[in-house]
Amino acid sequence: MTTLLETRYRAVLRLLPAYYRREREEEMVETYLWDIDQETQEQSRPTLGEVASVAALAVRSRLGAVGAPRRYAVLGSAVRLFALFAVLLQAASALVDRVLGLTWASTRGGSQWEMFTDGFTGHGVGHGIGAVAQWFLPLLWPVAYFALLRDRRRLAQVSALVAALPTLWPLAELWALDFAPSDSAYAVAAAVLAWSSALALCAAHHQDAPPAALPAGTPGLVLAACCVLMGGSVVALPDGADTVWALVTCYLVAALAWLVHWARGGSRVPAPGEAAALAALGLLLLAVRITAVYPWLDVLPGSLRVGVLTQAAALVALTAALSVVSGRDLLSRGT
Repeated sequence: MTTLLETRYRAVLRLLPAYYRREREEEMVETYLWDIDQETQEQSRPTLGEVASVAALAVRSRLGAVGAPRRYAVLGSAVRLFALFAVLLQAASALVDRVLGLTWASTRGGSQWEMFTDGFTGHGVGHGIGAVAQWFLPLLWPVAYFALLRDRRRLAQVSALVAALPTLWPLAELWALDFAPSDSAYAVAAAVLAWSSALALCAAHHQDAPPAALPAGTPGLVLAACCVLMGGSVVALPDGADTVWALVTCYLVAALAWLVHWARGGSRVPAPGEAAALAALGLLLLAVRITAVYPWLDVLPGSLRVGVLTQAAALVALTAALSVVSGRDLLSRGT
């Protein structure tokens, strides 16, 4: 006879995909109820920890676990590549922003250095701690990037989650100010980019997933190339650049290079979900690009205004092209 606890546990197991339940449900139920007496089974329910464990298994089994159907394998590959590409871009951006900021502050006279240090001091302990955290914690993106490619998954996951924390600080400040419309959209978009990257890394690079690997190049060389490209794009712009310029420029160059290689039929076969990962990242960057510049579009210098509008148009075009390629790839793989 089916007990109340068994019924409740089977309801929790419905979180799992159908293929996994067909293979493992009876075994899981038998193991779960093995040492629980009949009377207790009529009065108990699965604990919060047990539900969380099944939920985590449901995520893993949908993101390319061993023996998963093809569509789940492709989905898992796409999410893992999205996490890798997003972490790479944010790692390079964190390094470039801080190197350029320090270089500018230390070479433009005492007033510039004083302005830089004033952001950390003179505004109270709480503000100082927040400023230090916002400056230093994003430097954990490079740690997450290298840890991921060295298969140190737990270190990569923790580093990415901590690196994303500073994006919550502007949201807290905006909450206290009742969310000023001119600033809130960008703060939300930046937080979505950071946290989607960190959570995708945690969810898709699970213990059953294959090791992370770049489509081309070595980890250090690829990161260095991204840093040089980002830094050069900022220095080359005569009227200065906003906080998103370098990030979007690097993505555009990389995505365009990927599309050109795909169109020419290069010898390297793209990994499953590679185009989908780039398209998803492009959509997030488009949201960040638009929200960062829209409130200030009327006051931007002419060259910067043309530049950011060109970036937005290029993001739309490349994301659309990548989406088409992704759709064709999925159809060719029968997913």
